Amino acid sequence: MTEAIALESTPPLGLLARLARLLPGIALLFVIGYAGKVSEQVLRRYGTAHHLALPNIEYVLWAILFGLIIANTVGVAQVFRPGIATYEVWLKSGIVLLGARFLLGDVLKLGGISLALVAIELAVAIGLMTVLGRAFKLKPKLTSLLAVGSSICGVSAIIAAQGAIEADDEDATFAIAAILALGAFGLFTYPVLGRLLHMSDHAFGVWAGLAVDNTAEAVAAGALYSDAAGKVAVLTKSTRNAMIGFVVLGYALYWAARGQAHQVANKAAFVWQKFPKFVLGFLFISLLATLGAFHKAEISSLANLSRWAFLLTFAGVGLKTDFRELRKQGVRPFVVGALAELFIKPILPRSFFLPRSLSGF
Repeated sequence: MTEAIALESTPPLGLLARLARLLPGIALLFVIGYAGKVSEQVLRRYGTAHHLALPNIEYVLWAILFGLIIANTVGVAQVFRPGIATYEVWLKSGIVLLGARFLLGDVLKLGGISLALVAIELAVAIGLMTVLGRAFKLKPKLTSLLAVGSSICGVSAIIAAQGAIEADDEDATFAIAAILALGAFGLFTYPVLGRLLHMSDHAFGVWAGLAVDNTAEAVAAGALYSDAAGKVAVLTKSTRNAMIGFVVLGYALYWAARGQAHQVANKAAFVWQKFPKFVLGFLFISLLATLGAFHKAEISSLANLSRWAFLLTFAGVGLKTDFRELRKQGVRPFVVGALAELFIKPILPRSFFLPRSLSGF
């Protein structure tokens, strides 16, 4: 009996221990994110009080910058890293909660447009990345990982594809480093390019959702441009993420046919396993909002919770970007990815026109 009691008490202690490991990093995310929010407010109040036309720097940029400074100067101690890694959980939570601000009709309208554009982006990105990988004599599976990462959702897609095509850890590390570097580049350059091109909030949101590889950076780039652009970027990127199962399945079948990966026994189960479940959560909350399940005050509260979740996300984006580590991975994968980005992404904004019916976002 004593042994049974001891065994029953073990899981809660294990859970508490795991939570304790996460708390320092989560606290750091909160402190940095909140410091970004305070910095935005202080700068705005100072400009108003002294009648100065100071730039309106959003909390998004402050949080990322503070995280970047810490990661690339003093570095991030090991005790904080487990908690910092939860920034993707906060990202997905923020996206799900953001569904309260979308009516399902608008989601379906923009989702249909996004789906067509995503199909074009996938075909062009995968084709061009494959050609460039061969031209630069990269290993075939490294090229596949870069193609999946740049066409779908960055690091998450690379991790999903690595096991499916049985790629080496070294290939995955190189591909992830290249995608992270490109994500950092896109995060800061795309909003500037959008301003130079005089893009509307909707057009830029679609562009950011299609062009920036990692979901966190895509959401941040949209939010840096405007709140409306951030919401459209979330929806477009979620549409793109939903394709991950099909693309990874295609590569798994390709390498299995060449005897370099396991056969896929149940294709439908494979796609469902890879499908990002937070997209369904977003659609479910949007459906509830469409059916009037939330009062106006409740929608405002859910939107506020979403912003707080993104606050932790953006702090994590900065803290996870260590340029010193990226430099260690070599230049060839980055060059291939950069060329694909430069050829594919800048041509997208001139091609996309969103209907006026979506202007209510």
